[in-house]
Amino acid sequence: MCGIVGYVGNRNCVATLLDGLKRLEYRGYDSAGIAVVEDSSLHCIKECGKVSVLEKKIGEEWPLWPEKACHIGIAHTRWATHGAPSCINSHPHIDSSGRFAIVHNGIVENYAALKRHLIDHGHTFNSETDSEVIANLISECYNGDIFAATAAALRQIVGTFGLAVISLEQPDTLIVARRGSPIVVGVGNSENLVASDIAAIVAYTKRVIFLNDDDIALITADRIDIRNIDNVPVAREIAKIDWSIDAAEKQGYEHFMLKEIFEQPEAVGNALRGRIDEQNITAILSGLSMTPREMTQINRILVAACGTSMHAGMVGDFFFEDLAGIPTSVEQAAEFRYRNPIIEPNTLIIPISQSGETADTLAAVREAANKGATVAAICNVVGSTIARESGRGVYLHAGPEIGVASTKAFTCQVSVLLLMAVKFARTRRLDRENAKAILDEVKQLPELIRAVLAMAENIRVVAEKYGSADNFFYIGRGYLYPVALEGALKLKEISYIHAEGYHAAELKHGPIALLEPKVPVMALANDIPGKDKILANIQECKARKSPVIATATVGDKEVESLADDVIWIPACSKYVAPIVTVVALQLFAYYVARMRGCEIDQPRNLAKSVTVE
Repeated sequence: MCGIVGYVGNRNCVATLLDGLKRLEYRGYDSAGIAVVEDSSLHCIKECGKVSVLEKKIGEEWPLWPEKACHIGIAHTRWATHGAPSCINSHPHIDSSGRFAIVHNGIVENYAALKRHLIDHGHTFNSETDSEVIANLISECYNGDIFAATAAALRQIVGTFGLAVISLEQPDTLIVARRGSPIVVGVGNSENLVASDIAAIVAYTKRVIFLNDDDIALITADRIDIRNIDNVPVAREIAKIDWSIDAAEKQGYEHFMLKEIFEQPEAVGNALRGRIDEQNITAILSGLSMTPREMTQINRILVAACGTSMHAGMVGDFFFEDLAGIPTSVEQAAEFRYRNPIIEPNTLIIPISQSGETADTLAAVREAANKGATVAAICNVVGSTIARESGRGVYLHAGPEIGVASTKAFTCQVSVLLLMAVKFARTRRLDRENAKAILDEVKQLPELIRAVLAMAENIRVVAEKYGSADNFFYIGRGYLYPVALEGALKLKEISYIHAEGYHAAELKHGPIALLEPKVPVMALANDIPGKDKILANIQECKARKSPVIATATVGDKEVESLADDVIWIPACSKYVAPIVTVVALQLFAYYVARMRGCEIDQPRNLAKSVTVE
């Protein structure tokens, strides 16, 4: 994986492809490349490093490209899976006859057997990648029809693919296909575009078609013909993108991550807008497509997610059990289908994914559907695969999240989970008075987040004090335990500090052996249930000479007297404390990473959307 862009039409495709690649840089990558058909020849340039390095090389090798009549091409940013990051392993890959060029996201699981077969039939290979097999396989299958050749090749592949193909045989035709890795087609006027992510093409068109698994599309400047892998025509709706390219720009912020941290009052407000029923004191979540009677029949909830989304699900676990009394568990999505989970008839599965394309979470959705479960997804990207295959759920409406380290998606996910829990709880045991108190505080979330953001300069000072640490502990209890995990994840993602999140009670069961003056501890000591126990844990840390930074409710003198430094959090209940507190931890991680000179928006080795298992 990581980013695919393709173009066919009347403009200079080199400039369009480079622009698309730049808009996909946030996904994380180690190399980039481009292939075009020009003057009846297939030209390919690729390079390790940033897109800017590729652009410079194009200028050196194709000095006249701005004037060239070059109207069809494909481009790629690669995040290494098979084969080390190198120029030769970069995409695009060209078959050994020099007629077909491909870019590919995904994994070809049976590539070794296919490669041996192709070598026996005279094909040669230059790279260590599994993707190069696809180019030679299409060449092997070609018999005058590029669509048929691609379909025949893909029928032999075991694994996943988001694929784009151009060829000298049909130089006005772009072929794209998907199975398990997203592909979107941008519908233009006398031009069409393809990409693995809307961000690459939204500057050119707001009309898009999301391909389903095993769809193959034949695309020219004036035609989009979509068929399945068995060559049967299929109809796919044209969707309209509801955000502008401005939403994917920095707009004066130093980094996308900082911009997205500061967007959270508006993002959470958008996630909540129109979803609070003042009359009935409940939540309005029409995407769930469940009547109150159907909701009362749900007697178990399973959340399937990875990374930051899994931490959001862990907060949701508290919401559903405390408010609605529904037994809830959070499953690591990568293990979900392999451990043969017990899914009873009245179980609700909630997959959570910012992108809606996370491979492990998508696999969990399919496993749950096969077992007859009710599935309701929480996603940010409209039209994403998880959203479409779940059939019901809730969109976040957080806007595009460009920074690899997720921020506003987490706060919106937790906000939506709280609304879901209130809605379920109102069909059970949550009375109007208590529901109103919770929803009234939910409505205050944007202002509570703004109060934290107003203290950004104080958080920066604390962060820079501890920015030289090599190890860090985060501890929390109850509703703030998942926030400790998320805070540690943010720090390690962007600052490369070894950070671990623990339930505070677990300190004395092993981790306390690592405490020393060089190991700071972030203790989440807000004035909510469990605070007294956290204070005891802070004492344990101080006894081992570890410096303690505490999050504390504004004005809490007790915490202030114990901690070396305090990050103040506005007073709020346990239900919204996770959302408000995590914003401070995001800022802390950001300022530590900035002080250390790290690449914040594109951390090393990370990709925004993990579309391989």
